[in-house]
Amino acid sequence: MAADPARVRAPLLAWYDAHRRTMPWREAPSPWRTWVSEIMLQQTRVESVIPYFHRFLARFPDPAALAAAPLDEVLALWAGLGYYSRARSLHRAAQEVVERHGGEIPNDPETFGALTGVGPYTRGAVMSIAFGRAEPLVDGNVIRVLSRLDHIAEDPRRPAVSRRFWARAAELVVGERPGDLNQALMELGALVCRSRSPLCLVCPVAADCDARAAGTQEDLPLKPKRAERPVTTWTAGLARDDAGRLWLARRAGDGLLGGLWELPAVEHPADLATLGLTAGEPRGDVEHGFTHRVWRIAVVAATGTPHAGPPYDAVEAFAEDALPALSGPGIKALRAAGVELAHRRGAGRKPS
Repeated sequence: MAADPARVRAPLLAWYDAHRRTMPWREAPSPWRTWVSEIMLQQTRVESVIPYFHRFLARFPDPAALAAAPLDEVLALWAGLGYYSRARSLHRAAQEVVERHGGEIPNDPETFGALTGVGPYTRGAVMSIAFGRAEPLVDGNVIRVLSRLDHIAEDPRRPAVSRRFWARAAELVVGERPGDLNQALMELGALVCRSRSPLCLVCPVAADCDARAAGTQEDLPLKPKRAERPVTTWTAGLARDDAGRLWLARRAGDGLLGGLWELPAVEHPADLATLGLTAGEPRGDVEHGFTHRVWRIAVVAATGTPHAGPPYDAVEAFAEDALPALSGPGIKALRAAGVELAHRRGAGRKPS
């Protein structure tokens, strides 16, 4: 039987007060800082987000500053953080805040939720943390905590089960300090109610945890077998203009990695000619994994002057010390070809 919300809220908030991590967005919190941090934290580790958060807020201290900036500059500051659709959506949402709400972030859940890129999780986070509204949120950490607390041994991806998690989160958030309660659930999942080897002996709600009572805490939440990710192979051409600058191509704005730059690439080596390039000697190979797919990229030396063509909407030559916002695969491909780049997150190892 699910524990009464009051039995969960009090010890959870007390634990949060004593053990919460220091994070920059928790210092001098504001609706804008909360919003930016929650967008950045989606699918990304806290340690990786912190330097990006500082740089982003220094350049864009409010929605108006972001709204006025060109998308290329926004993507350049986001480069390496991944999931670039988040940056494009936040940019557009900031413009909507300026156009529709005079630059002020709306404190009404429905109004805020109507902005581009604001889903139920972001709405719940900003409304509860920044405005003190009793709005729930559910992420991977919350699912793990609630699946064990209430012994929900069903696939969290099923719509009916997802609704159950949201309903339980909605019960728990009602009361004092809703924002802290939501953060406490996420923090507990990150620090104590871990995926592996949960620290049940120091958990503030262990006495009411149904999974611990049943000895099944490490079996939850259920993790259905993930289908193998399809693999796409690419050939990328490394070419330079007469001044020695690198030819780069920009992916069209609406597609995967839209608005980011990389070496011009095609799925079949012979197709480099369709972009105006002639393939030469191999320069290196890399692999880049997305959530639902894998890219394997063979980089070859190339000659010619490339031109735009699907999936690219622009081609331009850049000096190596003045490169634009690069895609993650683009960073890896350049490094595999021997191009020296300043440290950027997302440039992993060559495939074995």
